[in-house]
Amino acid sequence: MIIKSKIAIYARVSTDEQTTEAQLHDLREYVDNRGWKNVREYIDEGISGSKDSRPGWNQVWDAIQKGQINTLVVHALDRLGRSLPHLVKIITTCIERNITLISFRENIDLSTSTGRMLAGLFSVLADYELSIIRERTRSGMRSAKARGSQIGKKPQYFNKRRATELRDLGWGQIRIARELGVGVGRVNQWVHEEYIPKDQRECG
Repeated sequence: MIIKSKIAIYARVSTDEQTTEAQLHDLREYVDNRGWKNVREYIDEGISGSKDSRPGWNQVWDAIQKGQINTLVVHALDRLGRSLPHLVKIITTCIERNITLISFRENIDLSTSTGRMLAGLFSVLADYELSIIRERTRSGMRSAKARGSQIGKKPQYFNKRRATELRDLGWGQIRIARELGVGVGRVNQWVHEEYIPKDQRECG
């Protein structure tokens, strides 16, 4: 019988020159003082928090999704999320799954009213950060448009003369699109709206 690990410790350092031992010492002492047993440790060493994939954290997240964790203890919140919105996503998931998230350094415990209040504050700040990013993006696009810069993907050139030659040879739309390096939808539109078969052109 496999015993699910309900208490999880997660520690991370960004470079190989650092070590997780200081974090683990504090976290082990913390869970021991709480009398918690059945503790499993997850560690990422020499891995930046900005990375989307972190082996140790991936295991934690998988255990969370499978309901194998009810308490997650970290040394600091910056050990978790690669950005504020990402951190809020983690906190929100913990709240939705009734997982107690504890941050040792900030003395945050999501099982308390103060911890839940701070979680709400993080959510507001994350929304604010995203709104700033969106506004900067829109502002940048407006500035680029004013300078005459191309916004979005540059339209692909469609050589209608060559397409007509290939179509006259009996080529299908997919083959023509591949040959000319354009989308099949563009070729389909041209065939239905503009292309005139060779025999009809000669009759005309």
